[in-house]
Amino acid sequence: MTRCAVFGAGSWGTAFAMVLADAGCEVTLWARRPEVVEAINTGHGNPDYLPGATLPDTVRAATDPAVAARGAEFAVLTVPSQTLRANLAAWAPLLPADAVLVNLMKGVELGTAKRMSEVIGEVAGVGPERVAVLTGPNLAKEIAARQPAAAVVACSDEAVAQRLQAACHTSYFRPYTNTDVVGCELGGAVKNVIALAVGIADGMGLGDNAKASLITRGLAETTRLGLAMGADAHTFAGLAGMGDLVATCSSPLSRNHTFGTNLGRGMTLAETIAVTKQTAEGVKSCESVLDLAQRHRVDMPITETVVSIVHGGKPPLVALKELMSRSAKPERH
Repeated sequence: MTRCAVFGAGSWGTAFAMVLADAGCEVTLWARRPEVVEAINTGHGNPDYLPGATLPDTVRAATDPAVAARGAEFAVLTVPSQTLRANLAAWAPLLPADAVLVNLMKGVELGTAKRMSEVIGEVAGVGPERVAVLTGPNLAKEIAARQPAAAVVACSDEAVAQRLQAACHTSYFRPYTNTDVVGCELGGAVKNVIALAVGIADGMGLGDNAKASLITRGLAETTRLGLAMGADAHTFAGLAGMGDLVATCSSPLSRNHTFGTNLGRGMTLAETIAVTKQTAEGVKSCESVLDLAQRHRVDMPITETVVSIVHGGKPPLVALKELMSRSAKPERH
């Protein structure tokens, strides 16, 4: 059996551990809290994050990262993106020398503006052939219910991507391969920011025309940034781009969409954070995405608007008027 370690027992980490086990892998799930480990090992579930979901017997949990890492062919990383650097510094020495590190996180690091695979390579001291990304329209609750879903597995080494593809391919989870790591990671990170914008629009009571416009123009600015960074334009028309964007912007299961909706209804940032149980990656990553855009001299007006609302305190109605009053341009600008 392929041996996998999943670092992070939140909703997505737990759901993906289930996918790996259903695909025939032996999985150890690292969790920070002993009570979560106990629930998984004795009750085969994680009621704090995925109530009602039953995990296969081949998923075990541990609070000791060395136990989780032992013998792992794939080390799956699924912690909040801004905590990756500190966590991985502690975990990297425990990993087997040939383990492939798999990024499930969708964010950009604050301060450095580095993608998660760049942080992984830097902290773990591994080359790009040992770093893979799994991304796409993958809402954890639906996957935990074993509803059909597709994803993209990306690595610069196509053979590694194919190995990971085989390790997580089930009757309900269909992964495709790609070698465009940059495009896949950007699609996942920026869609969280656009989902905040669409959520804000929902909270303000705006209609489907406005939301469709935000999704479409959000994809346009994501693609502009991707092309400036060497990504393949076709990636953004696929599961890692449009697919993930549509799911995150339209589903009530999306944390970022829900977070934005509360802001659009008039809640303050502090009030919205207080009622949000799990990490909404776009809240912090919107600043680092904008930083990345400015470094590459790419215009991203929706991202800029989200930052002004979330971190600048600008009233959504004022931000909307400013966004709509921008100078007219060709659509392919």
